[in-house]
Amino acid sequence: MTHRLEPLLNPKSIAFVGASDKEGRIGGMPISLITRYGYEGKVFPVNPKYQEVFGLPCYADIESLPQPVDLAVLAIAAADVLAMLERCHAVGVKSAIVYAAGFAEEGEAGSALQKEIELFAESSGMVVAGPNCMGFANLNTQAHTAFASVFNTSSMQQGSGHVSLLTQSGNVCAAVYGLLRQLDVPVSHFINTGNEACVEFSEYLEYLAEDSHTEVVVGYIEQLRNGPRFLSACKTMSERDKMLIALKAGTTAKGAAAVQSHTSALAGDRRVYQAVFEQANVIEATDFAQMALLAQLARLRHRTAGRRVAVITMSGALGAILADRFIDAGLDLPDLPADVQAVLRKGIPDYGMVGNPVDVTGNVVNDPGFVHEVLAVLASTDALDAVVIYAPGYMLDRMADSIAAVATEYPRFMAAIDTGKASTRDTLRDAGVAVFDDLGRAVSALGPFLLWQERRQHAVLPSTAKTGADSAGSPAALAADSSVFSASATVTETQALAYLARFGVPVKDICSAGSMDEALTHAAALGYPVVLKIVSPDIAHKTEVGGVVLNVRTESELEQKYRDMMAGIAQLAPDARLEGVLVQKMETGGVELIVGARRDPVFGPMLTVGLGGVLTELYQDVQHSILPVDADRVQALLRELIAFPLLDGYRNTPVADLAAACDAIVAVGDAMLAAPKSVEEVEVNPLLVRRKGDGAVALDALIVTGK
Repeated sequence: MTHRLEPLLNPKSIAFVGASDKEGRIGGMPISLITRYGYEGKVFPVNPKYQEVFGLPCYADIESLPQPVDLAVLAIAAADVLAMLERCHAVGVKSAIVYAAGFAEEGEAGSALQKEIELFAESSGMVVAGPNCMGFANLNTQAHTAFASVFNTSSMQQGSGHVSLLTQSGNVCAAVYGLLRQLDVPVSHFINTGNEACVEFSEYLEYLAEDSHTEVVVGYIEQLRNGPRFLSACKTMSERDKMLIALKAGTTAKGAAAVQSHTSALAGDRRVYQAVFEQANVIEATDFAQMALLAQLARLRHRTAGRRVAVITMSGALGAILADRFIDAGLDLPDLPADVQAVLRKGIPDYGMVGNPVDVTGNVVNDPGFVHEVLAVLASTDALDAVVIYAPGYMLDRMADSIAAVATEYPRFMAAIDTGKASTRDTLRDAGVAVFDDLGRAVSALGPFLLWQERRQHAVLPSTAKTGADSAGSPAALAADSSVFSASATVTETQALAYLARFGVPVKDICSAGSMDEALTHAAALGYPVVLKIVSPDIAHKTEVGGVVLNVRTESELEQKYRDMMAGIAQLAPDARLEGVLVQKMETGGVELIVGARRDPVFGPMLTVGLGGVLTELYQDVQHSILPVDADRVQALLRELIAFPLLDGYRNTPVADLAAACDAIVAVGDAMLAAPKSVEEVEVNPLLVRRKGDGAVALDALIVTGK
């Protein structure tokens, strides 16, 4: 089926309402570009002031056009937009671009105008881009609808493009386009989305994922409005071997009053986007130049590549610098196998390095046959994924034939960093070698590109999961259908632990006590030492008000600690409603993790795992993932933690029960997915992971519901 954005992004006919005969005006520039570069579709300028615009007949109004058109470009004031859209729709126009500012970006009155456009688009079915946007360009058909001067200052490509620009800023779109053309990268679509009143970023991405002329999308994102649609488009991109490069701007600060759990504090806007990008195998860029270089590298994505890099230099110092920079970028420089080193040592003097990096010394270029042998063994060993050569221009020229021959013979990714002005750069590029003229830019592009190449081999986005509210009748939904969520907005810790236990989260036996005497009775039954925890619907973080007492060993100590706890809370939280205490058997040893799940406003249910306990927010050692997850995904997240060695026998400590921890974390995620939409967060902190074979246990739980 034809995508609904086809008339907007690949129009066969265009009307320009508010056309101008002056190239410098927004109503004139796109028409001048269309006539200059040979758009073959029908073009209809509309303005009663002119008889002709850039050699084209000009019409008095939209109703005078001789035929319906795919696209109307509105270069008119914001106040006139809605009426003109209605007139366009009446004569069969399929889509429109609204240049005008003065909508939601300008306060309450502008928001009201924008809402009217949204309602019109919804009721009419007309595709309306913008408002407050620069317009578009399809460079494969030369359908220019953008008033972007960059098309006058950058060289126009010859032939079809394969890189599409998709940005939430017109200026960013123009800036990156200029950089791409400097690198002679051909562009397919030039799209800036403006206010996204009726068409948002993810729908454009969906179109480009299906577009046969787009192999790479370079995106600039300020805010995504439809996370699930974005992930679906990313999945299509991955399935069709396409690359998405994105620069995310801005972060969302969370006010202290809104933070009810550690999970909310840890799962900020920036962290969530980073996690989603990694899981969807989106390359997250940091600047425009890097985006352009990555788009240029994308032509080599068919070559085998990954994080294990061999560095070849003529200088030990440069080898050390490159090793540091590549490792900082997340890549590995593994020691070369003994058989590979033996081949290298045949022609490299004793003072040259053959480990990795490889210092072939300047003498190596005197023996072209040996250069070929070195490169061939590095391009064929299973110990590597990529080869990077750093050489002055004149040396690179002398090695170029060997590099090109090996790159042609083997599919392994190869790159050259030229510190001079090698005359063979084009020869190397034609052979499939990436060529850079600067060390910093090379590392900036190669790091994320090679990691993307590795992730794409096993990146699988989870299937869209339905919440319990969406899947009534399922076992999970039945488990969620409980009075625990219906009585009030407050869920006690006892109720939270009981709910989680239904999904397989291991929990400790706990006893509720309404008085000190009841606490003494429960402690005697459980056996000392015990833990006392305050129960209050008004206290989310019990430790912050002295509401947790550990390692209570005797009756007399319990009596004293109970009184001290109540007195402290009365002072620190005088208005809190107190419902008694929980008594638990004291646990010692093990590793404490935090496991949280929350409903992200963009992407839906998300999981957070990390180092737990009272220092969680201080260390910020956490990983995030879209839900649902399985045990393999959870284990991968845990292995990314800085604190993972604590689970893996750090300094002769017992190896933790990783399998039990993974099962418990999966169960927390399942509990979140099954919960009704009123549940905003589910958190276990800590999840105590005991030594291998002894399992894990949730020692504390919190469920936050909407008020």
